[in-house]
Amino acid sequence: MLALIRACHPGPTAVVTVASAALATGAGRGAGGVVLVTAAVLAGQLSIGWSNDWIDRARDQEIGRTDKPLAGDGTSSRAVAAAALAALALCVPLSLAAGLLAGTVHLVAVGCGWLYNAWLKAGWASPLPFAAAFGLLPAFVTLGLPGQPWPAWWAMAAGALLGTGAHFANVVPDLPDDLALGVRGLPQRLGPTGARVGAAVLLVAASVVIALAPGRPGPLGVGGLVAVALALAGGLLLARRSVRRAAFAVTVAVAVIDLAMFAGQGTRLV
Repeated sequence: MLALIRACHPGPTAVVTVASAALATGAGRGAGGVVLVTAAVLAGQLSIGWSNDWIDRARDQEIGRTDKPLAGDGTSSRAVAAAALAALALCVPLSLAAGLLAGTVHLVAVGCGWLYNAWLKAGWASPLPFAAAFGLLPAFVTLGLPGQPWPAWWAMAAGALLGTGAHFANVVPDLPDDLALGVRGLPQRLGPTGARVGAAVLLVAASVVIALAPGRPGPLGVGGLVAVALALAGGLLLARRSVRRAAFAVTVAVAVIDLAMFAGQGTRLV
């Protein structure tokens, strides 16, 4: 069971699920709506995480990835594949329970994750599924509200920037292994420096959009921008002292700040 949990990419799965719950709460979804959004997103993210490890099992075994259960004796590929399909099957009714349009939007977002795992991961178009999936996530939240309103343009733009920035940041630690196995998504093609710079630019752009696009920024927006600036300044100082993985740590910090700002803008999504 522990190996199966590890195979679902528990960190990203938890972050996206919690952020979705916070976004739904801020947007005014009732308790039942928040639970439904959370359950649907969790099921979708579990299916994406498990399918990722199952599809990549041969590559992970080739390079001896000790952090991947399918690369060792942690669990069987059949169990992970069954878990991925079961989570996907559960995601369908949970998504559609929020409404036909909202559910369809979420299932398209989940489909983007599967499309990345199965096909687009190794090519220059690797950021596109992230941009589409995370750009659609606010729509899944708002389309379940009375009147089925689409979210404001800035919410979908910020989601797309956050998702693409997360893709660039997530690639950085595994970039040497990816290149050795012939996985050449856009961040890999840009190299370590290009991937780090790309992640920083995308996440900072998301910060600006979240803070300024909805209108006059409140305390949360101003505080978020200040926190992002301090995190970037700290990262530059650490980089000058050659602290390893400093850039990745700062990128993660900026992403967390962006998610907090995004959740705090919930009532202004529409």
